[in-house]
Amino acid sequence: MHRIFLLLTVVLVAVLGVTFAAHSAEAAFSDRAKDLTKIAGVRIGKTDGNVRIVIDADRPVSYKQSVLSNPTRIVLDIQNAWIAPEAKKNISVDSSLVSAVRVAQFDATTVRIVVETSVDKGGWKIFSLNEGKPRIVMDFGAAPSPKPAKKPEQETEKPVPAPPSQTDEDEEDTRDQIDRDLDAITGMKGRKIAIDPGHGGSDSGAIGPTGIMEKSVTLRVSRELKRLLEAEGATVILTRTGDTEVSSKGANATSVEELEARCEIANRANADIFLSIHADAFTNREVKGTTAYYYTKGTKQSKQLADSVRTALIDAIGTVDRGTQSCNFYVVKHTDMPAILVEISFISNPDEEKMMNSETGIKKIAQGIADGIADYFG
Repeated sequence: MHRIFLLLTVVLVAVLGVTFAAHSAEAAFSDRAKDLTKIAGVRIGKTDGNVRIVIDADRPVSYKQSVLSNPTRIVLDIQNAWIAPEAKKNISVDSSLVSAVRVAQFDATTVRIVVETSVDKGGWKIFSLNEGKPRIVMDFGAAPSPKPAKKPEQETEKPVPAPPSQTDEDEEDTRDQIDRDLDAITGMKGRKIAIDPGHGGSDSGAIGPTGIMEKSVTLRVSRELKRLLEAEGATVILTRTGDTEVSSKGANATSVEELEARCEIANRANADIFLSIHADAFTNREVKGTTAYYYTKGTKQSKQLADSVRTALIDAIGTVDRGTQSCNFYVVKHTDMPAILVEISFISNPDEEKMMNSETGIKKIAQGIADGIADYFG
């Protein structure tokens, strides 16, 4: 009996030691991170002759670059930095110029970006922008050029004055032009996105083991997603903004009338894309994972949107990949634009229900979907 007591004591001390060490390490990193630059994420945009990679940071950055051969890889080491957990770490790029971008915490104070490229030496350009939102820009191929200024209809010969030295105002105009170029291929400006939080009002949707309702999860995710997309310059339309039905008939509406009302909002807004947000459920509580759906007879763009969102969402929340599937759901069938329905994960699974009901989980889900939308438009 005495030996059993001693054994239990040793085990308890070991467990407490590991827990204390973990908490100490976490606290130490938290203190160290205050002095480091946070790399918030990587955005990628494509035109016919260019791939532009934008690395977003929360403060001005310094970096070192090097080149590896066979195959050609551009390596960027960002000094005194750490990578945000929600940032995408491995990104495939459908381009003949760049095939992949990898992001990793190389050591305690260095974030390493590796770009796999087929571009020869001199075919890429790297520079940083430290005004406003600090970021590093990597251009592969021909850099996007600003539109030429419109010439006056009549020109008269005038003496040509000596060019003035560049002023702060000129530099600001240059930065603004670069920002416009960035927005043109990597931003959300001008995009109109319809987000449909599934269920609502008298329709709770699926209910998790602890009573969490699908309608609550979908609305919370949609609100956070709206905030993220609008911060990037998109116009976002929510089919519902509160715990209500969408149809003007309220709880008296038939299921078809309710779904029709959701489609009508997106169609009237002439949205560029439509996403219906849901949480899955099954009788077996061990089933889990993420699925994206598009209309069986839908466009190639709808499938592409579903693939992009599903992949980015799984990267963000680490769920099982249940694939992209075709369907005959009303909301993706009766919308006039590329449309998908996303099943975030299984609310019937205790672990996934807990994740979807946490603030951290909601933010990761929304960020993952936002990244997928950005990939689609890129």
